[in-house]
Order: sequence, then C-alpha cells, then structure tokens
Amino acid sequence: MPATLEVWYEFASTYSHVAVQRVEALAAKAGVPLAWRVFLLGPIFREQGWNDSPFNIYPAKGAYMWRDVERRCAKFGIPFRKPTQFPRNGLTAARAALVAEDEPWIGRFVRAVYLANFAEDHDIADPARVRALLATAGCADPDALLARASSAENKEHLRTRSHAAVAHGIFGAPSFVVNGELFWGDDRLEDALEWSRRA
Repeated sequence: MPATLEVWYEFASTYSHVAVQRVEALAAKAGVPLAWRVFLLGPIFREQGWNDSPFNIYPAKGAYMWRDVERRCAKFGIPFRKPTQFPRNGLTAARAALVAEDEPWIGRFVRAVYLANFAEDHDIADPARVRALLATAGCADPDALLARASSAENKEHLRTRSHAAVAHGIFGAPSFVVNGELFWGDDRLEDALEWSRRA
C-alpha cells in the first residue's frame, strides 16, 4: 500500500495555492492517502531574520514569483488573481483547518480558503469569511468549530505543529513529507506522489 503523503501548507503561501488545488485529484489517481498538515511560516521566517515574506524583501524574487504562479495556474486551469494584500493573515483559517484536519471535507475547505485569497482577493482573516467557507465546504456547525479553533488548547496545538515542521526540516510551503522524506515546492508534488506510491 502506498505511504501517506503529508501535505504541509500555509495559507499565505502562493505556491501552496497551486499545490492544494491539484493534490487531491492526483493522489486519488495514484491511490495515495493524504494527511493535511497546516502550519505557520512566520515563526520559521523570524528565526532566519526575516520580518516579512522573502518575496517582499527581495523585489526581483517577488516579481518572478508572481509571474511564475500566474503561469502555473494557467497551465493547470487554476483561478488566480494577484491579491491586493500580501501576505494575508491566515491565522484564523489555520486554526480552523487544524480543528477540521480529519474531517472528510478538509480538502474542500483548504482549497476554498486559497481561492478566496488568491483568486477572489478576499480577506481570509475575517472570521465571517472563514465561517462562510467552512459552511460551503461541508461543516455542519461552523460557529462551534470556530469556538474550538480559538481555544487555548488549539492555539497551543498550532504552535506545536509549527515546531514539528521545523523538526521535519521544513523551511517553506508547500512541503510534502513521505516517511520522513521531504519534498519542497509545488513542482515537487509529482515526485512526492511517486515516492509515496513506490513506498
């Protein structure tokens, strides 16, 4: 049986938008089980001395990234529009995703958050927006889930998850982990799936 592919994503990550819109369909075709692993890049960046996205700190890198994401979205038929704010605060959505990680509709919710941010230019920090996305994804009681998401226990869980990302050697998103093997970037998704399948 193929090994589980862990999908490590951050809602502010542009390339994660490309990856999460593709991963479920590709994994289903390959017969590879998925595990969704939301985390925060901010603490990792701060450890490297960055107080902003490297795509903002280094303008040439940022300009390339926006054009590259535009090309990749066009290639795969993924809706994309450069957001008016970058990076956006994805903390509320991340806390909700962590609570919902084992729900059958988690993939729909994750994809919807990315589309809201990177295709519809909506504020994903707005709890009302997150509530609506949860409902659309299939959550029966978004208010109850958001209450759990804002609990002290879940906040600590998210901090622990981000420490776990560092322990895996993760330094960016999206990242994919298969039996401890790390693959970084949307352009390594197919390699990660093949590794899972052969495992």
